Amino acid sequence: MPNPAPSRPLAGILWMLVTGLCFVAVTALVKVLGPRIPAVESAFLRYVIGLVLLTPLLLRLKIRELGWEMQGLFAVRGILHAVGVGCWFFAMARIPIAEVTALNYLSPVYVTIGAAIFLGETLALRRILAVVAALVGMVIILRPGFREVGPGQIAMLFTGLVFGISYLMTKVLADRADAAMVVAMLSVWVAISLAPVALMHWVWPTWAELGILLCVAFFATAGHFTMTLAMKAAPVAVTQPVTFLQLIWATLLGVAVFAEPVDGWVMVGGGVILASVSYIAWREAKLKRRSVTPAVPATKG
Repeated sequence: MPNPAPSRPLAGILWMLVTGLCFVAVTALVKVLGPRIPAVESAFLRYVIGLVLLTPLLLRLKIRELGWEMQGLFAVRGILHAVGVGCWFFAMARIPIAEVTALNYLSPVYVTIGAAIFLGETLALRRILAVVAALVGMVIILRPGFREVGPGQIAMLFTGLVFGISYLMTKVLADRADAAMVVAMLSVWVAISLAPVALMHWVWPTWAELGILLCVAFFATAGHFTMTLAMKAAPVAVTQPVTFLQLIWATLLGVAVFAEPVDGWVMVGGGVILASVSYIAWREAKLKRRSVTPAVPATKG
């Protein structure tokens, strides 16, 4: 039995710091882009540019060898993800960066709930309490009844839900296809799904706006790559808490660049959600280690 790669916590934390900077850069660039270009078109152009960046990878993949069932799963996942991406671009142009970042932490919570409902995974009492705590954090951020919950906030809640379903499908597909195939097919199907709506409401972007979208595609791709490196270097329980820095950086960026006021409720709610997500990640890592540890007799021989 091959020995697992040694854990490198410092490397994992550093890679996750870089990941956070990349994703905050994506958020800031979409904010700079603004609402002039429709959200669906912005998302479509981001994935088209991403496909150009992925061209060398696509040329090596044997997409024709995929069966109809796999093609169908890739298509459904791409359509769902396209809806989520469109909602994210819509929300990003309308609510503060810190609020988008905090509400985005809910995706792993939706994944936990969905895994219990659709994949039959056990949801122990402590994980249920962690999910409830995350939902309390969401209420702290939104404060319904004390302020208006607008289309941007609703779009972000829907984004988290749709991304959660997409991630669950990724979990199924990753067991049946190469990781590179899963990533590439997502870009293909998201671009195909967004194209008709984007063309119906097309607004010609300027060269400056195309440059911004090129940077969005670059930083998004780089962020996913460095996140993979972080997860390879150290357990999720080590790297997950570092993502809280994204909320701090997003808040500082909102204040310094976009003159957005600091909302203490968003910081508190985001902290509660992330603490819950970190606990869920820690429990999953602990249970996974327990399930792969050989029995005592098997270690002697």
